[in-house]
Amino acid sequence: MRGLIAVLIALSVWQGVVWASGVPPFILPGPARVAQALMDHAAMLAVNARFTLANLTAGLALGVALGVGTAVNLALSPAARWLLRPMLIAAQAVPVFALAPILTLWLGYGAPSKVVMVALVVYFPVASVLFDALMRPPAALDDLARSMGARPLRRLTLIQLPAALPALGSGLRLAAVQAPLAVIVGEWVGSSRGLGHVMLMANGRGQTDLMFAALAMLTAMGLALFAAAGAVQRLTEKGRPEGRPQAITTR
Repeated sequence: MRGLIAVLIALSVWQGVVWASGVPPFILPGPARVAQALMDHAAMLAVNARFTLANLTAGLALGVALGVGTAVNLALSPAARWLLRPMLIAAQAVPVFALAPILTLWLGYGAPSKVVMVALVVYFPVASVLFDALMRPPAALDDLARSMGARPLRRLTLIQLPAALPALGSGLRLAAVQAPLAVIVGEWVGSSRGLGHVMLMANGRGQTDLMFAALAMLTAMGLALFAAAGAVQRLTEKGRPEGRPQAITTR
């Protein structure tokens, strides 16, 4: 309900700005014009939205899988931490969006370059947030496990990973915010399909209402991903250990 109220307020403010400023529609169309563009170009927008959504979800899944795998390996292996942790930190200093032209050059104008772009943007926050959480398990449980001689993999599965799940949920929410931006930048740099391509073509033709319509669809995707990530975070918080031993064994 709060989300609906916020949307209505935003639309009212938008329409109020259009009326009060008298700005021409080719600069800032009102919500009604954007809604009309959505209906007039529904079929074309739907086709391009499917392309964008497929790249978005594939890149998100790939980035999360790689991020989780990296964090788990770093937590289990001191040698991996010594070798890969500095590389992970250094890689985060690289502006990922600046890699879009390079990825397009290497992988072409199709879906692979967009999927990899999204995966790179998602990978770093997930890997960093989850690794930091894995290295800060509940002290009492971790001390108990060590005193009983539990192996690292056993400590990871029973203590570290369950305690780190809420942090993974936070990483997913951050990734859900950044992923739509990554896919749209990839489509701006080079693509013949997708909502980013529609926005570029509409801008070149002066169809500002269509550009806003594509942006509205992309925003809806981002909000849906954010809501899904929030639901995952709430589920992980319910499963967080509260300090009770969990049948820790040395095997």
